[in-house]
Amino acid sequence: MRRALSSRWLTRAFHTSEALPPTGLPLFLCPAVGLARQVRFAPVRTPRNINQRRLIHEDTAILKEGQNTVDDISEEKRQLPFTCSGCGAFTQTTDSHQLGYYDVAAKRVRTWLDPPKVELQEKDIQENGVINNVLKSIDSDQLTALGFDASTLVVEERVAARPSIPQAPVCERCHDLIHHNAKSASGRVPMFHPTVESLRETIEESPHKYNHIYHVIDAADFPMSLIPRLNVLLGDIPLRTRNRRSRAGKFLRDRQTEMSFIITRSDLLGPTKQSVDALMPYLREVLRDALGRLGNRVRLGNVRCVSASHGWWTRDVKEDIWHRGGAGWMVGKVNVGKSRLFEEVYPKGRLDHPDASVGPTAIGRIQPEEEDVDVGDLLPPARKATNYPAMPIVSSLPGTTASPIRIPFGNKKGELIDLPGLARSDLDLFVKEEHRQSLIMKKRVVPEQATVKPGQSLVLGGGLIRITPSSENIIFLMYNFTPLEDHITSDEKAVEFQAQTKTLGAQKTISLPDTAATIKHAGRKNAVGLNIDRLPFRVLSVDILIEGVGYVEIVAQVRTRSIYQQREDQSATETMEGAEEKPKSSALALDPFEVSTKV
Repeated sequence: MRRALSSRWLTRAFHTSEALPPTGLPLFLCPAVGLARQVRFAPVRTPRNINQRRLIHEDTAILKEGQNTVDDISEEKRQLPFTCSGCGAFTQTTDSHQLGYYDVAAKRVRTWLDPPKVELQEKDIQENGVINNVLKSIDSDQLTALGFDASTLVVEERVAARPSIPQAPVCERCHDLIHHNAKSASGRVPMFHPTVESLRETIEESPHKYNHIYHVIDAADFPMSLIPRLNVLLGDIPLRTRNRRSRAGKFLRDRQTEMSFIITRSDLLGPTKQSVDALMPYLREVLRDALGRLGNRVRLGNVRCVSASHGWWTRDVKEDIWHRGGAGWMVGKVNVGKSRLFEEVYPKGRLDHPDASVGPTAIGRIQPEEEDVDVGDLLPPARKATNYPAMPIVSSLPGTTASPIRIPFGNKKGELIDLPGLARSDLDLFVKEEHRQSLIMKKRVVPEQATVKPGQSLVLGGGLIRITPSSENIIFLMYNFTPLEDHITSDEKAVEFQAQTKTLGAQKTISLPDTAATIKHAGRKNAVGLNIDRLPFRVLSVDILIEGVGYVEIVAQVRTRSIYQQREDQSATETMEGAEEKPKSSALALDPFEVSTKV
């Protein structure tokens, strides 16, 4: 949909009391709701009426690098960009506590709005005079014999290498995230996370006929970052089933939408690309179980495990995006690596590629005018096509991308859209601000084996997480695959650490002071579906996933007769009436989350 950018559209966008879509106006697109009369946005160009035109040819007015020089741009009066290239927020210059704020008094903004003029330096003129005086006293034949050329010694015109077109500055929030890592006030501007319904309405405004959704999943806590039933919530996107007659895709409302799964940050799973590729059958089966009933019917041939930092399989994803064309949507939760993956798989430098052509849209082939602004109710305008555009910023701050970022590639062959991340775990809300970055796994963890004996517990983060085995006479081996510091202590001390009545000596407590009152039992972790073989011992294991942080692997070796003896004792206890309860140990009696059922 193409419409003129006018005050009438902005009024309708920022007044929530009027008629809205069924799900309401998402706050992540309009963070300044209620400030419409106070906040004034600085648009890129003067609003004008734009009429849609259908053409029978594919000529487009594309801005190519090198076509406009720096001198031509300097002569024009520059203005702030319509949206920030780093986070996608709409530009505004009035409220520093809102997204998209530009400080017009900052040097970097003033330099962009009023660039310095290039003038001939005085020392060049003086050097030319000295060289001319020397050349008058030397014969031209003598200069030639020495290997000099008089025409190259005198600078008649100041020929300077023309730099590339300068990029527009980013907002204050993005600038602080890049240079100060969210330590300043503007770097901590609150972010409103979108909902699946708002993302669905945003994708429905796509002007492209062919759309592809990339469901980005984090490998650190795989598969907890999977969005259940995403294909259904985004509008009945078909997944190819195992039926041999199933089609690869189908059109719905004159539009084709497909979806694939991308597991990012795969370098956290293994040291080499070959070791991670060997895990693909296991990852595919885990994803099949996480999809529920749908997982047994789909093929899951559209699953890729990539690493943007190491370049594993990113080239294949980039070529798929290029050959597919249309609109590619990056969908996922916060801090799963969407923006980092976006930078690696975006097809750069292909503006003049022979395969580049204007892709079909839902409303036909349209030739954009010079001052066209493609604005929808929820979809921001796209940028101009360039070979090497400014990419979204990459930061560990949850919710860095504030609004959809549309960057076209090729000769309008398609575009790649980075969508804001959905809300993930709220564990960071119970952690001190200076320790919240420690919850993010930034590199592969090689854990040390922790031997937890009866009467002991494993404490993570100084009491933020406590793992206490309830089985007696069993030694557990635990492996901490999280960035949190671990500590083995007795059950009595572990309960006190979590209740914040006692502090650890060398280990820091990262929890907030009032966190103990909100901690609850996470439930039992039973090993189910075991295949009993005729062996004298059994090795039982379970992985406890911590959303957004990692996982802890627990291993225990028990005798086979102990397992069967435990089952006989449990059945005998259930049949006995009025049996006295077995006395608990003093450590488990103090545990507020202790359950009587044994593992």
